[in-house]
Amino acid sequence: MASSMADVRSRMTADQRDTYLKGLVQRVKAAVPKELALETVRSRAEALLNEHAFPSARDEDWRFTDLADLLTHDFVAPGEVTVAEADAADLRLPETAGAQVVVVNGRISIERSQLQNLPDGAIVGSLRSHPDLQMVERLAQASGHHEVFTALNTVGFQDAVVVWLPRNTVVETPLQIIYLSQPEETPLLVQPRCLVVAETGSALTLIEDFSGESAAPHFTNAVTELWLDANAQLTHSRIQREGAGTFHIGKTAVTQARDSQYIGTAVDFGARLARHNWEIYQTGEQTTTKIYGLGAIAAHQHIDTHSLVALSHPHGTVEQQHKVIVDDHAHSVFNGRMAVAQKAQLTNASQLNRNLLLSDKARVDTKPQLEIVADNVKCAHGATVSQLQADEIFYLQSRGISAPQAQRLLIYAFAMEMLETIAVETLRSRLAETISKWA
Repeated sequence: MASSMADVRSRMTADQRDTYLKGLVQRVKAAVPKELALETVRSRAEALLNEHAFPSARDEDWRFTDLADLLTHDFVAPGEVTVAEADAADLRLPETAGAQVVVVNGRISIERSQLQNLPDGAIVGSLRSHPDLQMVERLAQASGHHEVFTALNTVGFQDAVVVWLPRNTVVETPLQIIYLSQPEETPLLVQPRCLVVAETGSALTLIEDFSGESAAPHFTNAVTELWLDANAQLTHSRIQREGAGTFHIGKTAVTQARDSQYIGTAVDFGARLARHNWEIYQTGEQTTTKIYGLGAIAAHQHIDTHSLVALSHPHGTVEQQHKVIVDDHAHSVFNGRMAVAQKAQLTNASQLNRNLLLSDKARVDTKPQLEIVADNVKCAHGATVSQLQADEIFYLQSRGISAPQAQRLLIYAFAMEMLETIAVETLRSRLAETISKWA
């Protein structure tokens, strides 16, 4: 019966997909807490959804990522849930002690969060506890808010992590947000939301960790908005290691003012299907952006990274590297777009996507993309798809290393270049251990 239903929904017409989307909207709206009505913001998002269709493989941005399997499930919004400390304990990092937010099914768990090690003046907590903060004016105001799944999150998120750093506030302790998924009998649509405002001269290291172990159907639709005012610095790690039954769609929207610096690393190990829309908007001069990505997938996993860096002012700097290890029947998609506007003279931008295929049945679709209107720039981009080289394995064997161990060493070296960009040592070591066992 499930297979038959999958076949039917994979052939859904546009009208039927719209009906499915409208059903999702109504279910998540009904679960919004009264204290977070946010009528103006949510009404605008709902109006956007009424104008847009549910994505299909006929859409250019989705032609390599088919959501037909997602349509076989009637997801519902979660209710209140409690979580045992053991569920979060293994994910806590010693470097983030006293600066940890635990989010369960999209709602902040106050009793499991630890926020005693933050500087005076900084605010970290639940939007439900701080609905009148002036920073809330920036909620859902980032460019790209009109995208379907971002708008769906805006209509129905049940809580949000808010982080506000006043001028010149430097947070020495990295802030860790642990997103836990607790399955129920009915498949859930969980919509985590995070809003960070780093005012002029402030600095923060932020870790977002999406985790889950269930193989049951589950849909995570996450949105993170990061606002960097002038001369602010943000180092950001986004880790996705959800369960084998999860559909994970995430948006990271970064808005950078002049002289700000954003360094981001995204790691994808989990989920059945994962899509990350990573959008960076340089809105001032002399802005620095460095983004790194690593994926390691096997079986029938599918991961898709769509990135956009939009430069609109002079002297912008961008460095992007994205690596994926693909085994078995897994499928990796990368679409990296850099848009350099006429005013963005003296831009220095580079982009490289490298893919390592470990199976002749694995698949990679890659599209690095430069759109340059300015004429005084230095820009480069490229992509490679390769396999482990026989001569490299032979060389290691000649040094007394077995063929399987040689393969593991080469895979480890391929991945570590990206993991080295993670600022927190314990997190970097744990992810490196996963890679060392992965091959």
